Amino acid sequence: MLKDLPLSEHIHQHCNESMERALLAERHPLWSRSCPELKDIDFIRLGLLRCISVVDSGRHFLQTNEQIYGQLLPHSTYFKSLKSHRRTSMLEAFEQQSYHLHSETLLSQDIDYLKALPELDEYTIEAADGHFIDHACHTEKNSKGKVYAAGGIYALNLRVGCSDFFVW
Repeated sequence: MLKDLPLSEHIHQHCNESMERALLAERHPLWSRSCPELKDIDFIRLGLLRCISVVDSGRHFLQTNEQIYGQLLPHSTYFKSLKSHRRTSMLEAFEQQSYHLHSETLLSQDIDYLKALPELDEYTIEAADGHFIDHACHTEKNSKGKVYAAGGIYALNLRVGCSDFFVW
């Protein structure tokens, strides 16, 4: 894992291994499907690039992505995929495996911030905090016409330092 590879190659390897683990973790995952217009692994890669890119909007991101990587992706394909319930399920399965892979890698590098407390070895120790945020103006209303703010819990694994995020 500690090879002299560019960051993009590390990310690519990690994504592929996390996806393989996610597919193997379930017998017949309902979220597994072939989408030739935008493969799931490309959807994940685009999501990571979007998070680390300095862009003003989704459209700006697609234009920048086309200029830098030469990948032309229709706006409708990209934005419809962001609303897909199947892709949300896929991302949840992928994220679980990615988190476990990161934790395993850190532990294999002898990173254990709780090493001095052997009585805690059998426990997962996390610190967590939850927040609600104002809903976006385009957030869909429920069947009763009410809009609920998005909520999330941020958790930090105190043993290895990995963070996790849960949305409700």
